[in-house]
Amino acid sequence: MELQTIIPHIEALIFASEKPLTALDIVELINNALGFMDERINLDQVESSIEGIREKYNSEFYPFEVKESGGGWQFLTKKDFHKTVAQLNGDKFLKRLSTAAMETLAIIAYKQPITKGEIESIRGVNSDYSIQKLLEKELIVITGRSENLPGKPLVYATSKNFMDYFGINTTEDLPKIKEVISEQIIQPTLINDADFKTAETDNEINFSVNEDRSLIKNDIEN
Repeated sequence: MELQTIIPHIEALIFASEKPLTALDIVELINNALGFMDERINLDQVESSIEGIREKYNSEFYPFEVKESGGGWQFLTKKDFHKTVAQLNGDKFLKRLSTAAMETLAIIAYKQPITKGEIESIRGVNSDYSIQKLLEKELIVITGRSENLPGKPLVYATSKNFMDYFGINTTEDLPKIKEVISEQIIQPTLINDADFKTAETDNEINFSVNEDRSLIKNDIEN
């Protein structure tokens, strides 16, 4: 079967699906739909077709794109239009998450798999309510129990819904910690040795911190 025949079917499936579709899902669905065809499609044909679809929708003429997110392929709005579309549902969804729930979700995302005790050790407070809310919203899932800890506590991890909502395909796509936290905050400020030389002046040198975390030299007369 030629790719030009396959592509419209793939587009229709990705567009209509309520969940991300993998390439293998698409192979099975199309073969089931076109079962009367003598020639069945294979994975290589679907993957080649998806590449063509991606290239098509990467054009500036489309406000959306086909992207691998949440474990499969989806039609997603391009970044330039996120704020526009967020007025429909995105902002409302996030506003229903409390600060405590967002903190708990961040800890689980970066430390998963993780137990409730480990989450509370990081946060310093009880996290029962936050974990329950995240489970209700299907942003996290229970993946099992820790066999190495007393009582074998439940272990939590982020769900496919989490990856889908935040537009990532795997947890490896999460921003690195060093990208989230400014390096200026964790690195010492370098000071020129000449700043400490006071032999040529009778003034005492005092240092203060500017708003941008750089040092300011203030001359204070004796």
